[in-house]
Amino acid sequence: MIELKGFSKSYNKNNGFAVKDVSLTIKDGEITGLLGPNGSGKTTLIKAVCGFHFPTKGSITITAPDRTRFTTDDNPELCMKYLGYVPEIPLLPKDMYVSDFLRYAAETHAIPKDKIEEACTRVIKECNLEKFLSKKIRTLSKGQKQRVSFAQAIIHNPPNLILDEPISGLDPAQIIQMRELIQRLAQTKAVLMSTHILQEVRSLCSDIYIMSNGNITASGTEEEISKSAGTKTLEEAFIKLTQSNGE
Repeated sequence: MIELKGFSKSYNKNNGFAVKDVSLTIKDGEITGLLGPNGSGKTTLIKAVCGFHFPTKGSITITAPDRTRFTTDDNPELCMKYLGYVPEIPLLPKDMYVSDFLRYAAETHAIPKDKIEEACTRVIKECNLEKFLSKKIRTLSKGQKQRVSFAQAIIHNPPNLILDEPISGLDPAQIIQMRELIQRLAQTKAVLMSTHILQEVRSLCSDIYIMSNGNITASGTEEEISKSAGTKTLEEAFIKLTQSNGE
């Protein structure tokens, strides 16, 4: 589980806050959706959860499987032990073979040598990569690269998974495959998914947070958000809640 309490982030004191006073909970066994237009602060929040930068105000607390709690600014290296991160654009070495890259990913996460083969076999199966092991990453399609990115993110079997626009740019068949993968992984993990695509939130997420101009403007289920916004649909609520904040 991951909890943000009063999280704010400023990159420059003169330019105010990129994200302001955000509180949210990412629960075990659920997919939490962070929905907002481009530039709303989603990526800033995601990177803070991953320990790439620290809160200016507030805190981000991760609860480990043994119930140990720690904040990301206390121990960013420990943070990555309990997190898997899938960026919007896969950061993959183009000239490596998929099989070699997975072994490399296992080694970077300090998986014991006698457990590397087991870890690779698990993620190959979970991400349906059997057909691509002997291919160089540069030859893969966007959807295939995304699956490799998922595999490296979960190779150390983290309890939390952070996804930044995981569906963006995929074709319809790839979207279906990615939805199924995310749903499978969410059975045993706390998942935070950032997206600007309403259909993906409706298809996958139990809790939804709408973000606009650095603020959380609404949260809850699809029905709860629509009701609080005084609209009939999530689409109408999203437009109302983001446009009213200057987007």
